This record gives sequence, C-alpha cells and structure tokens, in this order.
Amino acid sequence: MFYTFAARRQITPAPSFTMDLKSQINKEKLPRHIAIIMDGNGRWAKQQGLPRVEGHRNGVVAVREASEAAAELGVEYLTLYAFSTENWARPETEVNALMALLVETIQNEIKTLNDNNIRLRAIGDIENMPPHTREALQWAINETAKNSGMNLVLALNYSARWELVEAARKLARQAASGLLDPQSINDEVFANALSTTGMPDPELLIRTSGEKRISNFLLWQIAYGELCFLPIMWPEFRKEHLYQAIIDYQHRERRFGKTSEQL
Repeated sequence: MFYTFAARRQITPAPSFTMDLKSQINKEKLPRHIAIIMDGNGRWAKQQGLPRVEGHRNGVVAVREASEAAAELGVEYLTLYAFSTENWARPETEVNALMALLVETIQNEIKTLNDNNIRLRAIGDIENMPPHTREALQWAINETAKNSGMNLVLALNYSARWELVEAARKLARQAASGLLDPQSINDEVFANALSTTGMPDPELLIRTSGEKRISNFLLWQIAYGELCFLPIMWPEFRKEHLYQAIIDYQHRERRFGKTSEQL
C-alpha cells in the first residue's frame, strides 16, 4: 500500500546517515523474504492527541518507506500484517475506516506499484472481506500480475491458526476423496497447502511498537525466522529502520540445528 499525502509527524533521518546504513548491507546475504507486524498505529495517534484512524493514515507512509527500501535493495518478498481476523473485534468505526483506507490507497497508488515493477499479492480469508474491499484488492492484484520485481504481500483477514486449520481441511478433503495418501503428508506437502505456497519462508520478521510477541502471524513459516523487535511505533518506521534490521540479521549466525563448526 502506498499513499500520496505526508504524515503529520515526519521522522526524516539525515540522508548521509541513511546512505551509510545502506552501504553496510551485504547484497549477497539479503533475506529473500521479510515479514513485518505493523504495530502501534493507534498508540501513536493517542500520543499525538489524534483519532486512532490518523495513526493508520500515517502508518501508510511507513508502508511506502518499507516497500521502497526493500524493493531498492532487491528483497524478493515483503509481507505486511495489515489486518488480522481478530481485528474485526475493534470498534466498528475503526474497522470501516481501515477498509475505506485500503480501497482508497489501492486506487490512488496502482500506478506507483506498476512504475516500480511491484507485484501485489494477498494472503488470508479474502473471500470474507467486504465486497468493495475485496473487489478493489483483486483489481490491483490483476493490474500488477505481470510485474516481475518485488512481491508486496498483504496479510488481510489473516491469522496463522486460520491458515493452519484451512490447510488441514484441504488435506483432509484430498485424503477423503482418495487423492492423497495420509502417510505421504510431510513438511513439504503441508507447506504447499498453506496460503504462502510458492513463497520462501521469511528469514526476518520485524515487529514495531516494542511488543515482543508474534500475534498469530505466519507461525509455520517463521519456524527458523530471525526476530527483530523495534521500540518505535509503526508510523515512525523509515528506511533506516529496515536497513538496521537487515544489518542486525546479517550479523546473526543461522545454524538450523547445526553447530557453528558445521557451518
């Protein structure tokens, strides 16, 4: 998602500082897939004395920053946790505003996506989104389907438990119809039943707002993901925060059960 207006409170780093961070990134060791839990919009708005919806509006500016930075570096997939199945429990006015903002953003910024060769995708229970939102999303997905650059994946009406249950149901139906031998189900077969089939697992998961939990997001896929928790609220997120997270990721030793000596 992109937006054309400026945030009420921009946090713009010195260009030289941002470039210095970018130059420290090893392009040969980039994570192919980065996932972000965009947390803290409402709390940021409250700190500014603004309605919660203004936090979400300012959060779209952070989406642009993260997307542009990831695409410029050459990251293949950027998945953003935009709306969870649990978010329907929020006040109706906030939910309606979020759905309207999503539609408005997609309509306004489709040209930006195409100009930057970004392909828009979505995971989650999309069929049970409001019709107008679902139609706008599908339109944008179709309009960007031929783009070959970064995949920007929106997790909408998504939760990992929902996804895992849906995968189990899918495999159960295949087994009941005789198309699948239950004994053949392994990690690969199960992963292919998930909504992220065909995508690499996220190597790096970032969460803003200082909270240190996963909140029902990509539980299967982040089994070996590196976690990065940032103290800033999502509307404050800028390119240098993504650069810092990637630099930290590149200094970690990813062993996948092996010892350091085996690597």
